[in-house]
Amino acid sequence: MTLPVACGHGSAAGFVLAGGESSRMGRDKALVELDGRPLVEHVLGTLRESGLEARIAGARSDLKSYAPVIEDPGGGPLSGICAALASCEAELAVFVPVDMPLVPPKLLEYLVFHARMTGAAVTVPSALGRAETFPAVVVRLALPVLQETLEAHTGGCFAAFARAAERLGRPIAVVAVEELAQCGQVMHPLGVPAGQWLRNVNTPEDLTLAEALVCGNFA
Repeated sequence: MTLPVACGHGSAAGFVLAGGESSRMGRDKALVELDGRPLVEHVLGTLRESGLEARIAGARSDLKSYAPVIEDPGGGPLSGICAALASCEAELAVFVPVDMPLVPPKLLEYLVFHARMTGAAVTVPSALGRAETFPAVVVRLALPVLQETLEAHTGGCFAAFARAAERLGRPIAVVAVEELAQCGQVMHPLGVPAGQWLRNVNTPEDLTLAEALVCGNFA
């Protein structure tokens, strides 16, 4: 089965979430280099290669030279998501944290395709049987509920996603990355195994592992 091209027009927009404190890394994760390029450049490239116009939400440093930046009050990833949704007119918004440089572009394409086919309020991947919060495809109609959750300080992103899905009467769709890899629908351009696609680079040790993976060391 050939993977449909799901992106590339105005009904979906892409955002890098770059508002974290980077406390475990000890420096701004957005500017930490992996394979000679900062993480923000890796994730922006992933969004663009999937056919999405890419912007940055919630940056703590000056990243305007990489892509347009959507300012937000600095209330964490949910704040960045709300600011991004409020800034765009697209039906769907795709969110990838700046510390997830191993996500393959084809996975984002498939998540957007799946979101359109199912009408889900939020679409996320799972790995090793566990649903992940990101990358996430979120319908713009979820903004009011997400904003309420943010202002009430009543939960993180996944709890806010669940609340929005319930209010909209739409599901949260979960897509297993292993199944996509096994049937050949989504492959990593560097051959990184599916179980590593959603790995976060939060610490110097994580960065060392990511360097090994992009260099083809999968042991």
